[in-house]
Amino acid sequence: MKGLEKKKEIVARMLGCSKKKVRFDTEHLSEIKDAVTKADLRSLIKKGYIKIVSDKGVSRARARKRHEQKKKGRRRGHGSRKGKAGARIGKKEFWIAHVRAQRKALKQLREKGKIKESAFRDVYRKISGGAFRSVRHMFLYLEEHGLMKK
Repeated sequence: MKGLEKKKEIVARMLGCSKKKVRFDTEHLSEIKDAVTKADLRSLIKKGYIKIVSDKGVSRARARKRHEQKKKGRRRGHGSRKGKAGARIGKKEFWIAHVRAQRKALKQLREKGKIKESAFRDVYRKISGGAFRSVRHMFLYLEEHGLMKK
């Protein structure tokens, strides 16, 4: 490879890559040694006697696997979470979900005839005011205050 170092350098400069990326075909070293001009080297590149090793990229295999797992609902436990709870589900979305669940449960009670219209109105307003933590808490309130019919 003594006489070929300079040729490697020239090819690298021609192709805009590093010297270490240039590979010579060992079976055609004599032809490469005989090449004098850049045109000669270009013809050898065309013939495939001189090749450029492509860059190694970063494999996406692990990323694809992780993505598939996330699609299945994995990797969502407490240890995988970063940021506060409000960063994952906003306060407003959390509030809306709770209020909708409570209102739905209250309407079902009214449809079944388990509570009076006056009690329905009173509790409906309390839901809007944030008086209940959950549907269960609302049911406890209704039972304690005797607003639910048996």
